Amino acid sequence: MLRRSFFARAGGLAAALGYAPPFDSAQGRPFDSTQSRPDPKPGAATDWRAARHDLDNWFDELPGKHRVLFDTWTASRFPDAIRFAGNIYRANRDAYNLTEHELAVVIVCRHETAPFAFNDSMWAKYGKAFSKRMGWVDPKTNEPPTTNIHTRQLSNFIQQGAHLAVCNLTTRSLSQTLADETKRTADEVYKDLTSNTHGNAHFVPAGVVAATRAQERGYSIISIG
Repeated sequence: MLRRSFFARAGGLAAALGYAPPFDSAQGRPFDSTQSRPDPKPGAATDWRAARHDLDNWFDELPGKHRVLFDTWTASRFPDAIRFAGNIYRANRDAYNLTEHELAVVIVCRHETAPFAFNDSMWAKYGKAFSKRMGWVDPKTNEPPTTNIHTRQLSNFIQQGAHLAVCNLTTRSLSQTLADETKRTADEVYKDLTSNTHGNAHFVPAGVVAATRAQERGYSIISIG
């Protein structure tokens, strides 16, 4: 009786202090700490894995001990992505003795930055329309450029192994806009654009989706609005 009374008082004190033993809802009683907890059921959140799709397999085909993706969507901020990509190559070379071929680097071009994935011939042809759609002009001239002002730097990165992920949604929308202005069909313009990109360009269903798929495959994401 004394023993039972002691534990009753102890339990009351624990409750007063805000402590309650773990409760086993399945058994309708406090959890017995001497027994192991049941393993999570199959399919529980701890077992979740991202689905893999063949459309995204190119992310895994890029060689590299380290993976990084720059997600860009604002034209005026695109130079930041170029500078930071340069820092990735430089710091890994100088501090870690890694060559550019030991790094997997992807630059996403979506929304306002998609036109930067196209070569100079497309800018000569559609530069004014690109500039209007992007809400952006060459900061040096304050005029719509007739060449891709980032061609030299992008070409340099591509030679080092960088790849571009170009938003197909943006490209399709841009094709329709250009078709209306040039009296051509959207399909004709789309073929023109997709045939005139910088090397190592991949048209992805949507740039924002590509960023999430890359992260699921081990890429560190650097967002540069």
